[in-house]
Amino acid sequence: MKFKLVLHATLAILCAASLAAASGEDQPKGDDVVHAVSGTVKKIDSGAKTVAIETSDGGEHIFKYSDTTVVHASKDVAHGAKTGSVDTYMAGKEGTHVVVHYTEKGAAKTATGIDDLGRETVKESKGTVTHVDKTARTVTVKTGDGVEDTYHVAKDATVDTEHGVVKGTTWTIKEGDKVTVHYSEKAGKKVVHFVKWL
Repeated sequence: MKFKLVLHATLAILCAASLAAASGEDQPKGDDVVHAVSGTVKKIDSGAKTVAIETSDGGEHIFKYSDTTVVHASKDVAHGAKTGSVDTYMAGKEGTHVVVHYTEKGAAKTATGIDDLGRETVKESKGTVTHVDKTARTVTVKTGDGVEDTYHVAKDATVDTEHGVVKGTTWTIKEGDKVTVHYSEKAGKKVVHFVKWL
């Protein structure tokens, strides 16, 4: 009887650890879960160390940042190079489209990373995933009006799940998922930079 209890407890711990590892690839150590939001930079306040972004629905989010906040330019902006401090890199970047990775405690949101997608137009579409091709790195999404579009997932894409942010390369997206895809159009292709689970 004791052996069975120990065995069940061990299996439960292993399962929990496996789920945590699978869902929290980009998560910091500790209890803070990192989520992400996509929008356009409205204001950088270097004195207050805040960045304000506006989402497509007109909402505004304000994030605190620090010297440890990582800024990353997308492949199309600067060959995927990591940059310097937020103050230096983000100066004059109002109007740039970004994905902000952040932790939240109460009403306070703290940016852990900022992905610069450039000033290109980023669109969004909501729907249900109907097909995933890991080899071709594509995902097909069917919108509420029945239209299906196939998107190419960028290598540096971010996916915000209910468990937090993971890299698009982990392919956590599966058929039946309700998602919002944030994409740009390049050479006739729709390229996804950010996926938000609904």
